[in-house]
Amino acid sequence: MIKKKLLKKFSQYRFEIKHITIFFTVLIIFQIILVFVQKSSLGDFLTETQNWYKRYSAERLAIITSTSMELLFENLFLNKSISELEDSKIIYSFNVIFKQQLIQRAVNDICLILVKDRRLYVIDSGQKLEAYLNGTLQPYDENSGMHSKAVHLFLSVKDRMRSSEVIYSTLDKEETFNILVPFVPDGEYLGVMYLKITPDFSFLTEEISANFDKVSLVYSSLIFIGLIAIFFVSSQAVKERNEAQAKLFDEHKEVLKQQIRFEKESLFTKRIYHTHHKAEKIMGFIKDDVRHLDPENLEEVKERVITYSNFISRIIYDMKWYDQEVNTIVNPMFHTDINKVVRFIIRYVFLRISSKNDMFEFDVDLDDSLPKVHVNEFVVWEILEPLIQNSIDHGNKKLIKINITTKYDKENNMSYIYISDNGVGIKEELLLTGEKGIKKIFLENETTKINISVNSGYGCYIAYQMAVCRCGWELNAENLPSEGCMFTMKIKNS
Repeated sequence: MIKKKLLKKFSQYRFEIKHITIFFTVLIIFQIILVFVQKSSLGDFLTETQNWYKRYSAERLAIITSTSMELLFENLFLNKSISELEDSKIIYSFNVIFKQQLIQRAVNDICLILVKDRRLYVIDSGQKLEAYLNGTLQPYDENSGMHSKAVHLFLSVKDRMRSSEVIYSTLDKEETFNILVPFVPDGEYLGVMYLKITPDFSFLTEEISANFDKVSLVYSSLIFIGLIAIFFVSSQAVKERNEAQAKLFDEHKEVLKQQIRFEKESLFTKRIYHTHHKAEKIMGFIKDDVRHLDPENLEEVKERVITYSNFISRIIYDMKWYDQEVNTIVNPMFHTDINKVVRFIIRYVFLRISSKNDMFEFDVDLDDSLPKVHVNEFVVWEILEPLIQNSIDHGNKKLIKINITTKYDKENNMSYIYISDNGVGIKEELLLTGEKGIKKIFLENETTKINISVNSGYGCYIAYQMAVCRCGWELNAENLPSEGCMFTMKIKNS
């Protein structure tokens, strides 16, 4: 269950080559940073370990040297007088200890600092030790400058060394240790043994660092090669997926083109049906005007017949092209007076019906300041006429009163057209917004008529397509609080 949820979650995201490239680049950068951090941590660890081990090894060397000196001292002089020993043997034995330490690279200085009769004696060879035992060695002279640092260090901790008899060491310049070891042959405190030692373990650090670099290089190389292989496989997979998606997109594009072409042809068919019906009615008006033509009404009839004829010409043009050019609908060369179109449609289309007195009446309130629009005059006719006809058809009353109002908002440069009636109103389900954000009354095959026929539900749909989709107007439908409904058009003047 969890696996399915994770797969579903990850399937929502689409990874491209650039995403994989960024991902692998980040991994490589993190690996490089990790190597440097590990090397730095190893260096710090080795430094801390060396500092501890340097002190430990230096102190152990000092202890061993001091112990050797004490044992030799005890073996030579225990229960024996000095006169019984050979001078050369004393000198040789102690020189061995001093020289063996000095030949080591880490030991820089070694000496015995002894206190006798409140005098300080510094011994750094067998000859001086032999002189000290014979009582002929001169006390330490500060002006000599020999072993001055050792003497100063001893004098600073002399009392502590005598009372505690423990090793004392100091670090000089983070490399050299100055170590004082209590000298107590046969349990008697005589002084200290001083050693200046500089332990060097750089070879060990270099070897460990070199081995770490080799391991890091191999490890990073393996990871890099693995990432390159994964990147190659992933890029191939993404490439194949993109190719499949491109083919699918092309197929989908062709389907959309066919669907759009079908919708345009469908709209063209519906528009032909409506314009054919209108053309028959207008041709009837033309014939009637011609029959009643006389010298007194010649100019009036002439102007009206020309307007009728232009509308028929527009209908014929609509029948020729299902995908009309935009500039034949909206064009700066058009200067259409909406008020004039409203008056003409009411007077010479709707009011010419013989039964109009028993069906409907108009109440018109037109704003003379309404600006002209850059829309073909007969396109405006095609928008207004279905909406007015809808108020007549859907009213379901013996006498429908239709109100047509135009208004101009100068401050916002907006024109408004209101078409309302006192009928029964529009069904509430037709005022609901559909999936495309359009109210159902403006969708095809939706009608407000009681008797639904095959060709019902196209009037408001065509008006919406022409007004909103072609002219860029806003069109809305709503029921009035008292009774009836109202269509509202908003026109943003350019």
